[in-house]
Amino acid sequence: MLPKGFSILLFVSILVVEPSLWVGVGATVRDKDVWSSSWEERWNGARILEVRFDAPAAHWTDALPIGNGRLGAMIWGGITNDTINLNEDTLWTGTPGDYANPDAPTTLSKVRKLVDNGQYADATAVAANLSGNASAVYQLLGDIKLEFDEYHAAYDEGTYHRVLDLDTATVKVQYSANEVEYERDYFASYPDEVIVMKISGNKSSSLNFTVSLDSKLHHHAYVNNNSQIILDGRCPGRRIPPHVFGNSSPKDREPLGPVQNTNPTGIEYFAVLDLQIGDGVGEVRVVDGRKLQVVGCNWAVIRLAAASTFNGPFTNPVDSKRDPSSESLSKMDAAKARSYADLYSRHVNDYQALFHRVSLQLSKSPMNATKNDKDGVMTTAERVKSFKIDEDPSLVDLLFQYGRYLLIACSRPGSQPANLQGIWNKDIEPAWDGAPHLNINLQMNYWPSLSCNLKECQEPLFDYISSLSVNGKKTAQVNYGASGWVTHQVSDIWAKTSPDRGQAVWALWPMGGAWLSTHLWEHYAYTMDKEFLRNKAYPLMEGCASFLLDWLIEGPGGRLETNPSTSPEHMFTAPDGRPASVSYSATMDMQIISEVFSNIVSAAEELGKSDDLVARVHKAQARLRPTMVAKDGSIMEWAEEFADPEVHHRHLSHLFGLFPGHSINIEQTPDLCKAAENTLIKRGEEGPGWSTTWKAASWARLHNSEHSYRMVKHLFDLVEPDHESDFEGGLYANLFTAHPPFQIDANFGFSAAVAEMLVQSSVRDLYLLPALPREKWANGCVKGLKVRGSLTVSVCWSGGELDQLGIWSKNGGNGLKRLHYRGTTVTANISSGMLYTFNHHLECVDKRTLL
Repeated sequence: MLPKGFSILLFVSILVVEPSLWVGVGATVRDKDVWSSSWEERWNGARILEVRFDAPAAHWTDALPIGNGRLGAMIWGGITNDTINLNEDTLWTGTPGDYANPDAPTTLSKVRKLVDNGQYADATAVAANLSGNASAVYQLLGDIKLEFDEYHAAYDEGTYHRVLDLDTATVKVQYSANEVEYERDYFASYPDEVIVMKISGNKSSSLNFTVSLDSKLHHHAYVNNNSQIILDGRCPGRRIPPHVFGNSSPKDREPLGPVQNTNPTGIEYFAVLDLQIGDGVGEVRVVDGRKLQVVGCNWAVIRLAAASTFNGPFTNPVDSKRDPSSESLSKMDAAKARSYADLYSRHVNDYQALFHRVSLQLSKSPMNATKNDKDGVMTTAERVKSFKIDEDPSLVDLLFQYGRYLLIACSRPGSQPANLQGIWNKDIEPAWDGAPHLNINLQMNYWPSLSCNLKECQEPLFDYISSLSVNGKKTAQVNYGASGWVTHQVSDIWAKTSPDRGQAVWALWPMGGAWLSTHLWEHYAYTMDKEFLRNKAYPLMEGCASFLLDWLIEGPGGRLETNPSTSPEHMFTAPDGRPASVSYSATMDMQIISEVFSNIVSAAEELGKSDDLVARVHKAQARLRPTMVAKDGSIMEWAEEFADPEVHHRHLSHLFGLFPGHSINIEQTPDLCKAAENTLIKRGEEGPGWSTTWKAASWARLHNSEHSYRMVKHLFDLVEPDHESDFEGGLYANLFTAHPPFQIDANFGFSAAVAEMLVQSSVRDLYLLPALPREKWANGCVKGLKVRGSLTVSVCWSGGELDQLGIWSKNGGNGLKRLHYRGTTVTANISSGMLYTFNHHLECVDKRTLL
């Protein structure tokens, strides 16, 4: 290996002779390409980023997902019969609701008195009366169904390939039958708002199939103009009554109340499928008035557009002015005006502008720093199975980038925020209603949006928070007599802000909006976008802080407390021996409030604001109950040391201050960091996928590479769909993460956790390779990650040691940055529009202008 000093000199010479690396020369250069390292010269070839199958899907979690933020599809790749499951992100049950309970103040007073008297079990029972109604339910659009002629049944199994290519966001199905090579290509275009599919055979007139549309929802399907199929219908205006918690039999459903005797008009939808055959070969026939039959063609292109009457969470569908039929047909006309090649090119260019910002290459040793042959031979499921033995770093690369792919596919400007399943759903009654859960899951969906350089994908979340603040203002006022706005644990497309149905242990948690508000400040910390802070973030943060100030009550010793309070979904044993969940000042409450208050103070300083609200926050900060350490050395989860009947509980609620919060950190609170470490050990390693990735990120914040990697490895457990109840966490064959069943949050949590292992930051500090598993990922390079302070960072290492570092900012990144690596700290003066290169001693060896 060349000495590092030589590598740096070589790097500088590359900068001199390759001006095309710089922004402004020719085409726009993506973040991962702005900076180049000598390390990359030792890397032989790029990694293949593909999710591969060698057979059609046998289960939904074998199918491959595509999406454009609003429309999603799952590709099964069947031979004689194929199904493409379709989703449109505004299809939900229900109508706008009233999220206020005028009886809540009376109940709240009773609960608070019981808590003050230490009657926690009784308080828990009475607090159930604060619960609200169930959320609406995410629905599915329908299915494209393909039926092929009998010749396909005799296909050669050895020729079958079904691949999701993350580099182009396309799915390809290939196989041979009767000496004909068949191919199907699928993608979901964001710029043209359509799902596109091309079917072809390599012999003339070899393609024969029938296509139709179907749905589990109320619908009507029919052929239009002999080349289109129309699907229109309606979502239920009222959800099917939910199961009683803990039961699954229809007879155990909650009964319909008198208000449910009528069924209001729900969201209406319209989809149009357009069929085009090419080269003037073959014909299209209408079958049964609802199917199209293709006979003897060379290739066919199918386009699908869809829309609904949903016009925001405050508009009743019956009053909507949107016309989904004209919208869909208009989008289809525009898409038909473009060739397949043009549609594909526009799709790829749009997608790669986001996806290609970040690259990651990991290897165990220089011998492994080559293209992995297994990438193109083994199926992805086989690679997951073998990970326990070979711990192949390239599979970590793949899952990291898969999370970024899924976020691009399910959350784009103008779409709804990613729900519990992103946008992909096959059921009328999806698990947990497919609803966004605000006590970890929705927030985790957006953890990678900033660090993994996808800030645009977070826009739907901010639009959603704005809607929540409107409904949440009434909930705060009526339920709690408070100003500002509040949101609880479970929401839906109607921006539900009231408590969930059922027991207080999950339903009574008014911190959902407060946690979401921390994303507003984080967006500013990463982007330094003052216009966003002033016009979008700060008004929402003000409303959140105003509620929290009113929600806090004075407790013994002048402390500000929350009462009632729960630690999400976790029971404790009260001093009288009875189970309970309601007490006061649960640690998560106080950590979230502390984070929100710290954020709004910082935001006010950035904007030059000084008003009564900020003054009240300043006074309240010093009176908040601090995070406490229990007798066993762990972080206390509740204000008192209650007995914990479930020490291995899946939630890490009382470690919010460690991750994603910032009140527990290596430099300022070493004692709390030690207690957090004890807490993670006490919690154990088992848990659903999202818990696993939360633990990985938390261990990374503690700069503990061993335990962080153990949680990464723990996720690579192949879940068998027929026996998924035997698993906890893990991955399905298509790399969807499992609770089980499927929840998408851990896919996003994984990408964020890996980024956290490699780079951490505050506005002033940058920590390099803080939790790198040096033996497992001895050599590697990550390029294009974002850090706080509006900087982009690329880091390469070899032999487990830092090799080179690149830092730059295109705007807003002026100021001092302290660089930390293995006990060494240097201060760098970073100027906007400049590129800096540092060696393994953190010495700046090159500084150049970004043209």
